[in-house]
Order: sequence, then structure tokens, then C-alpha cells
Amino acid sequence: MTQNTYIHSYIKIENNEIVLDGETIFKIEPTDFGDFSKQAYRNFEMQYPKFFKMDALSKLAFLGAELLLSPITSSEAENNIALVLANKSSSLDTDVKYQESISDKKNYFPSPAVFVYTLPNICLGEISIRHQLKSENSFFIFEAFNPEFMSNYSNILLNSNKADTVLCGWVEFFNDSYKAFLCTISSKENTKYINETINTLYIK
Repeated sequence: MTQNTYIHSYIKIENNEIVLDGETIFKIEPTDFGDFSKQAYRNFEMQYPKFFKMDALSKLAFLGAELLLSPITSSEAENNIALVLANKSSSLDTDVKYQESISDKKNYFPSPAVFVYTLPNICLGEISIRHQLKSENSFFIFEAFNPEFMSNYSNILLNSNKADTVLCGWVEFFNDSYKAFLCTISSKENTKYINETINTLYIK
């Protein structure tokens, strides 16, 4: 029996601004993503020092996930939250940096710290470690945000009881251009976004 699923909360991060459930909760003057991410981390008093070692894509995904998941995760219980993310550029931003570290044969200095992040799904691992998640997780590459696929995939996970909640969305980062859109979906009834879909919230 297929059960209804509901969007519970959503977040957008782009252009030096973080919008949670339609309300701006953090915004600063134009700066690069590195500075923006540090200021956001400190503003929300996040306590996860490893954040500063992450690549930009992982920082972007981590910020969004942290603000959505922290209110609902508990260290005292297992959180059956699936992660379903996608983007266009994969980990290309980090791949380019790594390639630069090995392209000069006279100054050949491959960086293990950068190499770690040359797969896009590493950001899923960072979120899973932070929130102690052992549930399903997938990272897809699309030319553009594919809300129908993301919604259908999330609904399958919920209806097959592989997850109680799904964090899904889009995290794109390349050449300091970035956009994150994440939302939480579950079968628990919620009337707040009853007339909204992943796509309508994404394009708002």
C-alpha cells in the first residue's frame, strides 16, 4: 500500500544567503564561498571542527544538512534518515584542484587531503558521520535539477520502509558558483506544504 509523503522543511543556500522554510536566517555582503561558509558556521555555533578541512561541495551540503537535521536527529536513538543528493558538476571543482597538484612534474605534490574529496558522494559520508546515519544514501549527476526523479526516488525509500525520513536535494558547486536546495520528506502528515512540491519550492 502506497502511503502519502509530505515535505516538512526546506533550505536554500546561494548568493551569500541562507533561507530556511522561506525565511532568510543568514545573509552577508558579497564574498567568496570560503568566507561565507566560515561565517555561517560560526553564526550558527556549529561544533564540528572537521568542517574546516572539507572541500567546498561538502561544506555546502553539510551546512544545509546541519540546519535541517539537527532539530530532528538524536544521539540517543538510531536515525533512519536516507540521503539523496544530486548535482551537475560532480566533484569537478575539487578534481581541478587535485589535477593542478599533480600536473607539474617538477613540482609534483599530490595532496591526500584534496584527493579524499574527488568523489561527489563524500559529502554524504560527512553528513552521515556527523548525524550517525547508517541508512540509504545516493548521489546522482544530472544536467539540471530533476525534481520528479528525486521525489519518486524518495517516495520509494519511504514506502518500502527503507527510511523514516529522506533528506533530498541539489548541491552544486563549481568555480565558486554555488547553490544548495535541500528538503526533508517523510510519511508523517504535515499540512504546511500540502500544496507545494519539491519543484515549486526549488524555483521560489
